[in-house]
Amino acid sequence: MRWSESLAAIARTGLGFTESLYERERFEEVLKVAGEIRATAADSLEAEGQAVGQRLASGIVNEWLKGVGSGVAGYVTPKVAVGAVVGDGTDRILLVQRADSGVWLYPTGWADVGYSAVEVAVKEVREETGIESEPDRLVMVLDGLRVGISQVPLYSLVFLLRPVGGALKAHPLECRDVGWFAEDALPAPLAGAGMWKEHAFASIRNETREVLFDRPRRPVWRSGRDGAQKGGGTGR
Repeated sequence: MRWSESLAAIARTGLGFTESLYERERFEEVLKVAGEIRATAADSLEAEGQAVGQRLASGIVNEWLKGVGSGVAGYVTPKVAVGAVVGDGTDRILLVQRADSGVWLYPTGWADVGYSAVEVAVKEVREETGIESEPDRLVMVLDGLRVGISQVPLYSLVFLLRPVGGALKAHPLECRDVGWFAEDALPAPLAGAGMWKEHAFASIRNETREVLFDRPRRPVWRSGRDGAQKGGGTGR
């Protein structure tokens, strides 16, 4: 999935900057290859033949092409998400169950234009859980694809917040459920917990930690599944 998204980003950025018909044809071919990789990675090819997979790949490519811009606007970069680690004062963490996937995760959402990153964190906690909060500090900067919490290329900025009021109330459209959970009683399925759980609970216990970020993989493209688990580290 990561290879597919990276190839697609290179091709779409190329289409956004070139006026050469020859180069445009080459970039469109790269985009088609990326679409085939994406369709296969999503395990969407049916046993009865390639026709379904080809239609899926074609649809993916068409969606990518719709997003091609021109110049700087056409430079494809990861999206930005903002998350919040919130403790209740008894070492329990605030988690929400996503309405779309059913997985549990700390409150998180896309960065909104006009808001600072930490303002988004406070807003997401209030909207998704009903809890009012105040920011403490940045605790994690994570690659969503690498952590396994998203199929969309994104960087996630995660802040530690303190609850200051409100009452638990799940957002009626975005969340199935919401609650406070102890480290030894976490709900399932829990997205990307192997990467963030230990650091998040250390943060709400006020243990001194540096910001957690993904360590560079060497080489970047051959680390496989092990790289996704071992890549995280405490930045210094």
